Amino acid sequence: MNKPIWRIAISLVLIVVLVGFGVTAFQGSLTPYRSFREARAGGYVQVNGTLADPASTSTSEGILRFHLKDTDGEVLAVAYEGVKPANFEQATSVVAIGRFHDGVFEADQLLVKCPSKYQAEGGKEYQDAREVPLERSPDGGV
Repeated sequence: MNKPIWRIAISLVLIVVLVGFGVTAFQGSLTPYRSFREARAGGYVQVNGTLADPASTSTSEGILRFHLKDTDGEVLAVAYEGVKPANFEQATSVVAIGRFHDGVFEADQLLVKCPSKYQAEGGKEYQDAREVPLERSPDGGV
């Protein structure tokens, strides 16, 4: 075989190996969303819910403790060691990333979704432009 063909073959094999490694590493870094029931089974996962009772949230020794409630009404005790996110009590949704251990979901990260400052009073987040009449200036322009 010619030298250029060997170089091409070795380069292609190397590219395939690197792409395979990249895909495998990427898949390993993904943290799947799971239901509370599935989270209790183990593994590093993300759970999503609302604060079950914002008044029962407590912080002691740098650990934030609270309860999340999912769409099925199931409640999960969560412990998070870290700084309490701003506007935590007003959160419309909380995502906790971590693992279930000894009856408590131990979160490494919290993602808090707060109400939009752009949300209208009636709960509608935006108004369709087609629903708003155009205002005309006195000279007839838009």
